[in-house]
This record gives sequence, structure tokens and C-alpha cells, in this order.
Amino acid sequence: MHKADPSSTIQPPYLKPGDKIAITCPAKKLPHPMTDAITLLESWGLEVILGETVNASYHQFAGDDELRARDMQRFIDDDSIKAIIAARGGYGTIRMIDKVDFSRLKINPKWLVGFSDITLLHAHLYSNYNLQSIHGQMPVNIPDASARSLQTLRDALFGNEILYTINAHHQNRPGKSKGILIGGNLSLLIASLGSVSDFNYDGKILFIEDVGEYLYTVDRMIRALDRAGKLKNLAGLIVGGFTDIKDNDIPFGQTVPAIIMDVVKDYTYPICFDFPAGHLPDNCSLILGLAINLLVSETLVDTNYL
Repeated sequence: MHKADPSSTIQPPYLKPGDKIAITCPAKKLPHPMTDAITLLESWGLEVILGETVNASYHQFAGDDELRARDMQRFIDDDSIKAIIAARGGYGTIRMIDKVDFSRLKINPKWLVGFSDITLLHAHLYSNYNLQSIHGQMPVNIPDASARSLQTLRDALFGNEILYTINAHHQNRPGKSKGILIGGNLSLLIASLGSVSDFNYDGKILFIEDVGEYLYTVDRMIRALDRAGKLKNLAGLIVGGFTDIKDNDIPFGQTVPAIIMDVVKDYTYPICFDFPAGHLPDNCSLILGLAINLLVSETLVDTNYL
């Protein structure tokens, strides 16, 4: 597939009351109905359309690979659908993504929302179509989500201003930069390397997060990104939640911030740790593919979209 021009990105139309949005499951099956999520989205004035995958089951997946691809294809091709929200992550997007034709989004761009396993879709849409997308809460997470994270999802979908100011982590590296925001789940970024969903990280601000990994696997993945040339020429690095991180019986000896700083110590761009996004109740929304300002000072971190 021809790679898109990374110098500019396409912003789907922001939502307005009365718009139709779709919920589909490209990965793992749902553990329970999405009553809370549907109620919330409808309270925003949106009409919610559910895909076949919402009630489907095939082993751990929300239907077999063909069904999950067909469900996604249906909503990509339906011009009345203004946004597609992944119901959950888990594992499985990589099994169906190459069965989907995303080209309709060049003519009728729409928002795709999700995180974790959905990182592969974010990367693919940016890599091949220059399409912006939203890294944010998904329906399965909404019952436990913070009020702030849900408000930022609404703001991202409806085009309201998004500005984050957080307290600085003691291991941050101060600095100021500007660049297109990319990234998502670290494991899925590694899974994208060398594929049609991979892209050039140079001059970008990279966001990463992960869950349930061992310290040594975090170390291995960060070093793999660096060996692939992805970290050297970044404009900035934003590190979100690394939650439920495990250690071996023989301790690895470094925390996640220490692992990351050890790899990027010779680079000069600003670095922010503990950004409120990832596998957290306070998973604040990020618009991937959109340029942001990043200011990391000794006491505060400020990010805003250009």
C-alpha cells in the first residue's frame, strides 16, 4: 500500500448531536453488556448502532476473524456513521486488520476510538491514510472510568479544546517541543514494526503505555524501538500508565522510568512520565495524528493541540 504523506493529517468531522456512531469489537469478546456506555453516549445526543460482534463469541474473540473484519467494514463503508468506537481491546485486531479495506475513509473520514489493542488500528490509519484518531476510553471501561476521562472523550469527539496541565514527575526531562502526536500501547507498536502499519517516528511526539508486562519485557521493547531507529529523532516522549507491571524472582533492578531513561539518555528531547492515559480509570483522551505543543518544566507539564 502507498504510504501517506506524513507532513499533513486528515481530521474527521467533529460530532454533533443527532449523529450516528457505531460500536464494534475487533478483538476480545465482551464480558458483559454495555448498558452504561450506551446510556452515556446517548446522553451526549448520539445515536448508537451496535455491530454483530457486540454479542458474538468465538473462543476468546468477539466472533471469528471474518466476522470481526466484516463488522468493521460495514461501519467504514456506511457514510451515515460518523465515528467507530471499539468496545474493548484485549487481543485480536492483528488477526483481522488485513481483511479490512479502509480506503473509504479517504473519501469519508470518521473518528476511530479506542486504546490498547486498538493501537494497531491507530497506527494503520495514520501510516496509510494520514487520518487522526482518538486514543481514549472504550465502552467496556466506562463503568470504572473517571469523570475527567469521559469528559475528555466527549471533548475530543465534539471538537472542544483539550489542554492538559499535570504535576511533573521527578524523572522528567525538561524541554519544549512541537510535533504530531503518535503512539499508544507499546506492545502493539512493537507488533507493527516492519509492517504496512509502521511509520516514520522522526520529528513526532511519541506517547506510550502498557499493562501487565514484566520489567524485562518493557526493557526489551524499548530497546527494540531504539534499535529500529524510532527513538533517536523524536521531538518528545510522553509516558503514560505502565500498570500491573511484574518482576521476576530475581529482581530486574530498574523501574519503568529508569529503563526508559537509560535507553534515551543520549537524546535531548523533553520527556514526561506518569501522563494520565493508558490502562487507568483516568485514561484521558489523546488525538493521535494531530500536532501538539509539549512543555515539560521542573514543576509542570503542559500539552495542548495546535
